[in-house]
Amino acid sequence: MTARRALILGGTGMVDEVARMLIGEGWRVVLPSRRPNPIARAGGRPALRASRPRGHRPNGKPGGSGDAIWVEAQWERPRELARRAEHALGGPAELLVAWVHESYRRSVLGAVERLLTAEAPIVEVRDGIGIGTSDQADPLLVEHPTQQVFLGSRSGWDGARVLTHAEITEGVLDAVRRALEGRPTSVHQIGQPRPLVR
Repeated sequence: MTARRALILGGTGMVDEVARMLIGEGWRVVLPSRRPNPIARAGGRPALRASRPRGHRPNGKPGGSGDAIWVEAQWERPRELARRAEHALGGPAELLVAWVHESYRRSVLGAVERLLTAEAPIVEVRDGIGIGTSDQADPLLVEHPTQQVFLGSRSGWDGARVLTHAEITEGVLDAVRRALEGRPTSVHQIGQPRPLVR
């Protein structure tokens, strides 16, 4: 059986829990970024130790047989990023998770769209500044069901503190689960939206 393939675009460490979850479920995960991701090893060796949660003790039962591949990539070179990711994927991706700086969003997502299956869902994590403007919440790759995750600056639980990495991680994991369940395009707000300053 061929492993399912996922392409995760984000800075090193930003979406590691998503990669760990997918690896544990047997996915081949390709992680293009500027710096090597400790979850993956260049060349496609399994990253099972990194995919185990803290405190995990092997019990002899078979675990996920997924793997993770890091490829060096620069957002400023989207065609090169897509070419390297395509080689590492070894076939069309069935999931795209993207947390790309807004200034590179169009060029990078446009370059990698051809690497996706026709029905591949997308999870896109974005800065929540200006949410509510007419085009802010529109998915870029409209042919694919997209779970858009907008990040606020303050916690949704306690407006006196900043949004934590744990809150972001749980929100993104929830969006990935929804995408894999085949849910239609939707918008998710994590934390309190940032005010639009004019």
